[in-house]
Amino acid sequence: MLRLREALIVAEEGRIKGKSGYSIDNVADLMNAAVQEVLDGQRK
Repeated sequence: MLRLREALIVAEEGRIKGKSGYSIDNVADLMNAAVQEVLDGQRK
């Protein structure tokens, strides 16, 4: 979990410097949506 957080922080720092990609909030939203799909039985 700590590695994921570190990777997300590095990505966010890169985005701030002008590199394209996802923000930490974007990734968190995508991850939460994927987890919810699994919990709802829509994804296996």
